[in-house]
Amino acid sequence: MGSDLGPQRVLEGLNAFIGLGLSAEVVVYGNMNDHQNVVDSFGFPEQVTFEHCTESIEMGEHPAKAVMKKTDSSIVRGFADLKARKIDAFASTGNTGAMMTAAMMSVKTIPGVIRPAIASAIPRENGKVGLLLDVGANADCKPDYLFQFGIMGHWYAKTVLGIDSPKVGLINIGEEEEKGSLLCQAANKLMKDNHLFDFVGNIEGRDMFSSEVDVMVTDGFTGNVMLKLAESFYRMIRLRKIEDDFFKKLNYEIYGGSPILGVNGNVIIGHGSSSAIAIGNMIAQGYHMAQHQLREKIETAFQ
Repeated sequence: MGSDLGPQRVLEGLNAFIGLGLSAEVVVYGNMNDHQNVVDSFGFPEQVTFEHCTESIEMGEHPAKAVMKKTDSSIVRGFADLKARKIDAFASTGNTGAMMTAAMMSVKTIPGVIRPAIASAIPRENGKVGLLLDVGANADCKPDYLFQFGIMGHWYAKTVLGIDSPKVGLINIGEEEEKGSLLCQAANKLMKDNHLFDFVGNIEGRDMFSSEVDVMVTDGFTGNVMLKLAESFYRMIRLRKIEDDFFKKLNYEIYGGSPILGVNGNVIIGHGSSSAIAIGNMIAQGYHMAQHQLREKIETAFQ
């Protein structure tokens, strides 16, 4: 119900996911009274079921207040089923703040995780895909937050992206250990002596698309700026009608959405203006996270 382009676009995205041929059951949460005719027009197969919700959280609403007040909204109902393990993954293009708030209030974090992180797929020079986190959940971080982001990023890269031995780097303004903010200096010390992931040291902004690193760790403020800058590259080549295979991979539609790592369930947040292709790929990402048991593997790592 939270898509900027309305339920019609979400259903088109669901149709795109079904076209991928993945063996998954899909539960859709929304106001069936208002949109039954639209749903019927698609003729979805039996693998799709619908849960009627009487409320929806709008983009401009206060996240915490809306989550507590609108208990029959699609976001709150979805998280309730995720907590009860009735579903294995939950994805939405709705209010990002409400998604984060509902996640923390409902499924909560995996035991041992201090703060969850929002991650984003980033194309690499060798044709593969890397991961950048955090990209917005934590504007202010402590060193142990970044260390834990490295653990969560390692397991996402290993299980979902299929990288056997992911290389983890810490984004800084120089490669030397003594460079950067007090946060980065302290985080570097924590990360270099660990045995939970392969830490390659500090990396710089110019290494964003490098084939030398698979997981890039930073605070949510810096990560969000980097992500939006990367997205602007794609917009600019489109405006200038430049054909470039690498920069085309900066199109978020390919990846669908951003996973919230560290919460006790597989959760993906999509752009409010997502196209049908993006929504289909967002659902597929949730499928792969569940299939590869990402939540369970992160939980085991923190045990």
